[in-house]
Amino acid sequence: MNRVVITGMGAVTPIGKTVEESWEALKKGENGIDKITHFDISEQKCKMGAEVKDFDYPDKRAARRMDRSSQFAVTAAGEALADSGIKSGENVASERFGIMAGTGIGGIMTLEEQVTKATKKESVKGVSALLVPMVISNMIGGNLAMQFKAKGSCLGIVSACSAGTHSIGEAYRNIKHGYADVMLGGAAEAAFAPVCFAGFGNMTATSTRTDKDRCSTPFDKERDGFIMGEGSAFFVLESLENAKARRARIYGEITGYGSTCDAYHITSPDPEGAGASGAMRMAINEAGITPGDIDYINAHGTGTPLNDLYETRAVKAVFGEKTKVPISSVKGNIGHLLGAAGSVEAVFSMKAIMDSFIPPTINLKVPDEELDLDYVPNEGRNEKLDCIMTNSLGFGGHNGSLVIRKYEE
Repeated sequence: MNRVVITGMGAVTPIGKTVEESWEALKKGENGIDKITHFDISEQKCKMGAEVKDFDYPDKRAARRMDRSSQFAVTAAGEALADSGIKSGENVASERFGIMAGTGIGGIMTLEEQVTKATKKESVKGVSALLVPMVISNMIGGNLAMQFKAKGSCLGIVSACSAGTHSIGEAYRNIKHGYADVMLGGAAEAAFAPVCFAGFGNMTATSTRTDKDRCSTPFDKERDGFIMGEGSAFFVLESLENAKARRARIYGEITGYGSTCDAYHITSPDPEGAGASGAMRMAINEAGITPGDIDYINAHGTGTPLNDLYETRAVKAVFGEKTKVPISSVKGNIGHLLGAAGSVEAVFSMKAIMDSFIPPTINLKVPDEELDLDYVPNEGRNEKLDCIMTNSLGFGGHNGSLVIRKYEE
């Protein structure tokens, strides 16, 4: 089995256009949530969002053929590859270079725009000939493969809010078992379409508050739903052998991955957290460690009444009722990036290890008696971190967990 190391990172988030911008803003406690500007919010129940501000894809011709989600993905993956120094056909064979690219909803902004043209403004003759390749979820990976000449396995992972974590986990497995030498693993999401927003709002999944510091409140007693975000993040993963052969800088190592399904409900997690705890145990077992070796948990922590309670129960099932392990959510800063949430949070987890810093759960003002873990409220901590777990839970009961470690020879 190959050891799998992280040699490149890239991100586009509501608080930064690069990994460093985003991470520094996170450390400062910056909040990327504000009133939505993408569309008219007058009739929407939820008025707030975590948008990527002033994003401008440089290749205008290419942009006309790509949904915003793919534009985010190519930007983030491009940063990750430049960071790693990987160039297909030069220091990795193109056939040994693959992609796992996730999303929750795909090109829904393009879809709604084109449906509006067909039904209200024009006719079907006005619908773009590029509609289908802009909308289908696999084209995030397809665009990455074409842009960066990756001819290995290229798959689109669509598992709701766990897609980013699953994409990194499946990329890790491809390298671990020898199917690839280098993989791009990550996800992208751009779902600020009015119909999508209304759907989440009408199911009461999103917050109805308009105070940016009280609308995304993970683990707070007054939490009333999540706030949608957008963006992308990717890792460059490679076998330790390949990384050493090209004398690459190694950031860290992925040592465990767990993937389960609750098989319980279309939107609610299992009340006892059985599926989520199963994914955590799988990742811990594959990493060859014990729960006590985990220094920090990056939680899914959406700020919905059910998720935060059930995720807390899942953590207790694995780590014990009286566990002292720090656990926090960054969704107060960047909102919930749906399918891309897990990939952005994995990048933040790697940075946490590198900088010995636990990011806080901002906006946590009112403690909940049922939630009694250490949620690192409001202020981050300088603390040596060798081993982190990051979790994702998605609609449909999809659960994913990764163990990310400091690299050691």
